[in-house]
Amino acid sequence: MESPGHTCVKLEISDDSQPNKESELEPIFVKGTWYPTRFELSITNGLHAWTCHATEEEVKERASQWDQPVSEYIDLAEKYLGVEQPGSVYGFSDAGNGYRRVSAIELTWTFEKEDTKLEWRWKCQPSSNNKKTTEDVLDFLMDANIRLSEEVVRKTQSADRLKVEAAKCLAQTEKLSNEKTEFENEIYGKFVEVLNSKKAKLRELRDRLSKQATANQLHEEDDESTDRTESFDEGTDEGNIDEEQGKNDTGTSKDVPASTPRGRKRK
Repeated sequence: MESPGHTCVKLEISDDSQPNKESELEPIFVKGTWYPTRFELSITNGLHAWTCHATEEEVKERASQWDQPVSEYIDLAEKYLGVEQPGSVYGFSDAGNGYRRVSAIELTWTFEKEDTKLEWRWKCQPSSNNKKTTEDVLDFLMDANIRLSEEVVRKTQSADRLKVEAAKCLAQTEKLSNEKTEFENEIYGKFVEVLNSKKAKLRELRDRLSKQATANQLHEEDDESTDRTESFDEGTDEGNIDEEQGKNDTGTSKDVPASTPRGRKRK
């Protein structure tokens, strides 16, 4: 079986039981016990008390009148009788003889639905034991106050622990940030040294390659010059040799006597 929920709300209700006096606000406490299909109310002003036992049949009938499921009707009633809702008008008036302290009363509250102001009413009977009903309401309030106080203490202690942990985390974060900065500076310094060393080696290799390329170019130019000189010398020697041979041939032809033509002598 599902455990019921409990609420308690303090309402400021105008006291209209004495028409000859100015209406004054009278505080009442409404304790609700909520079940899935029904609810119970205990109401006290500190001196007198009333009760309301809404049965399953009554709740079902009211929900049907408002075209609502029972669960929705219970939830809406708990919303308005669990916490005082701004804009809602609460009423607590007699339902019979005009003297509500000894007669049945009606607890009313208003709400808006689809821009229409509606009012719910539930009749409450005088408690058979005012003292017992009032004690039940006050005990619930005391227990709730103790639970809230303990919760406040726990929340405060938890907040204090969180503050201490936050301070530790902040200090640790600052320490890690400083270590990170130092590490980065050290790494960047070493990186710059290595980078400069590599640049120096690259410049040295580049200078060597440049010098080697220059030397090779000069050597190639010397070889080309030598080849051109040899070609010129060879051509000159061949011409002299041909000229000398021509001279020799000419000299030889002069030295050789002209041959006497031979013929047959006539007899």
